[in-house]
Formats: sequence, structure tokens, C-alpha cells
Amino acid sequence: MTSLNEIGKNAKDASRILNRLGASEKNNGLIKAAEALEDESNIVKIIEANKKDIDNAREKNMKESLVDRLSLDKGRILSMADGLRQVAGLDDPVGEITSMKIRPNGLQIGCKKVPLGVVGIIYESRPNVTADAFGLCFKTGNAVILRGGSDAINSNTCIVDIIRNALEEVNLPADSVSLITDTSRETAGEFMKLNRYVDVLIPRGGAGLIKRVVETATIPVIETGTGNCHVYVDADCDIDMAVDIVDNAKTQRLGVCNACESLLIHKDIVKEAFPKIAARLKEKNIELRGDDTVRELCAGVIPASEEDWGTEYLDAIISVKTVASIDEAIDHINRYNTGHSEAIVTNDYNNSLKFLNEVDAAAVYVNASTRFTDGNEFGFGAEIGISTQKLHARGPMGLEALTTNKYIILGNGQIRP
Repeated sequence: MTSLNEIGKNAKDASRILNRLGASEKNNGLIKAAEALEDESNIVKIIEANKKDIDNAREKNMKESLVDRLSLDKGRILSMADGLRQVAGLDDPVGEITSMKIRPNGLQIGCKKVPLGVVGIIYESRPNVTADAFGLCFKTGNAVILRGGSDAINSNTCIVDIIRNALEEVNLPADSVSLITDTSRETAGEFMKLNRYVDVLIPRGGAGLIKRVVETATIPVIETGTGNCHVYVDADCDIDMAVDIVDNAKTQRLGVCNACESLLIHKDIVKEAFPKIAARLKEKNIELRGDDTVRELCAGVIPASEEDWGTEYLDAIISVKTVASIDEAIDHINRYNTGHSEAIVTNDYNNSLKFLNEVDAAAVYVNASTRFTDGNEFGFGAEIGISTQKLHARGPMGLEALTTNKYIILGNGQIRP
């Protein structure tokens, strides 16, 4: 097994090669990797490896919503390949000069976008992240070191091996993407301190993982992922629209960070709106946990606790609270949310603007599902993660978020007096 230091050194060496590549060379590598993932024999290999992970997960009684996040079929594998093709088709931000000014002394000072270097990613149970992370990092000239969870180790190993072989076939460095195959907690801890080689660390997973990385790492960290997302149904709204949005936001995929976990309803419309919303959610076997008002309106609603308001369930559960005003809704959201995605359903123009302006989250929606917070849906081709912090990036992180700035200064002999 390759040591962490060796993986880090190889990735750093690869990043220096990637830094010299032009857009066409990087796109060629991405297309080659996509073709390899689409190869029928490789699809069979990935599905066989993924089956081992799914069988292991079910033996450990993993929730089916999380098994879904882990699962790969031919369609999902082809979507991974399509994501690489989409990234290849996007403009390359590396090398872009974002400003150039001439100082009074004649110096020309410009700002240029450059790769971060080596990106480390620690993630859980989402093997599609393996291909997405490679594609975005490779396009921006960054090498990437991946440390997936033990739940997906067979899938991740297979995908990375296929991509590395594809890169070697077109004389590009295989160490552009590396996988740490030791999934022990101790090795993860060592990886978080590999600041000699790794320039930034991005955790993708649950609150526990993110907390540990933030508290342990000696590498700069970009927090991503945890999503206690809300939909607020305002007093003046299209109730049928509200039903559809809540249904989609909660039930389209249960185990994802942009799923709605909490529903807020204005008291003036709750008697009319909540029974319709509840009926739709019950059709999808969603457990409702609510306050006294909604419990009186609909049988089978479980009493909500204080803990429910701040919980990211990633399961067939939603909390429901009645509010007296949009101000109360905004205050509740800003108290309990995780800075991910929040939505209002309203016909009131002023309330929509108030919600957009005052809710503190990376993505804020008016009359749309929170499920759109996604790099592909935002036109980024894919995403490295959804940042819930405010530095250095926020929201779905595409190509721009994987670059940093370098100042370039052109002179003709100037010396500082």
C-alpha cells in the first residue's frame, strides 16, 4: 500500500505538470476518462464492485435512503461520464487575467487565475463524487487526492483505477487523481495534517465528518454539504404550487443535502395548505413531526421536539412548524439552518425580496425547490461540493472555486525609492 507521504508527493509532482497544460490537453484527458467510464466492460466492473459495497451496507443495516446514495447502475455511470464531457465543454478559467492596471510609476499590475495545487477531498458513500471531483480538479489544473468512506471503497477503487489508466493512455499523469485505500480513522487523521503537499481540504458528508475535519486539519478547509433546508409557505401563495415544491424538495431523493428537512407554514393559510401538503407527503410514506397546530389539523403527526428543528434527517421524515409572520419564519430559519438552501413559496413580491435579502444561506429560492442547488443544475457541469461557509467559496463549487489568484507585475526597470 502506497504511503500517505508518497501519495502526497506524487500528487504535488502531478500538479506541476497539470499547471503547464493547455485547455485542449486537459479536455482530451477528460474525454478519454469519459470514454473509459462508458466502456461496457468497465461499466460491468464498476457495477460488480458497487454490488459488493451495497451488500456490505445492507448487512450493516444502512438506511435505504443512504443505500440509494451509494448505488450505481448503468444510467448513473453514464451520467458520471456525461458530467466529465460537460466539464470539458466549459470555459477554462485558468490563465484568465481578471484585471490589469498601470500604476503612476509605469508598473503594470494584473491579477491572473491559477490552480490551487493539490486538493484533498474526504467524502462519504457517494461514488459519483469520485468522477465529479476528478473532472473539476483536472480541468482547473489541480491534482486531487480522494479519501472516500469504507462504505464505497470497492466502487471508488474501481472508478479511480479506470480513470488513471485512461490518463496514462494519453500520456497524462495518472497521479492527477489518487485514492487513499486505507479507510481507517487513523489514516484519515494523518491525511488531514498532510499540509506539506495538500493545499486545501474539502469534506463532503455529514455534520460529524465535517466537524472532525474542521477541528483536526492543519490544511485550510472549505466546509460543504450539511443541509437542514427549509421551505416556507407564505400566507399569500399558490397552494398547489406549494404542494408540488414541498413534495419535490422532500421526496425526490431523501438522502441528499439539498432535500427539504423542515416545513414552515404561515398561520393564516395552515388550515387550507397543510392537509393538502400532508396528504401528498403521506402518499410517499414521509413521517411528519409537527407542532400542536398541525397535529390538530392532521392525524398521525408526531410531536416535534426542539431537536427536530435543527436535524438533517436524510430520511423519510420532515418537521413542520406554524409561524405567525414572515419575520418569524426568517428568524427560525436563520437560527436552525446550516447555511445551505432555503425556499419561500409566495405571491407577495415584497415578501419574496425580504426572504431573499434576509435569509442567511448559500442558495435562497423563491417559488422553486431546494433540489436545484447542484453544480450541474447551476450550469457548472458538476460540483466539487456545496460550500456552506463564506470563505473562500459559497454555494455549489464549480471551476471558478477551484482557482486562486496570482498577481503578475510587468515593469521596465522600476526600483522602489
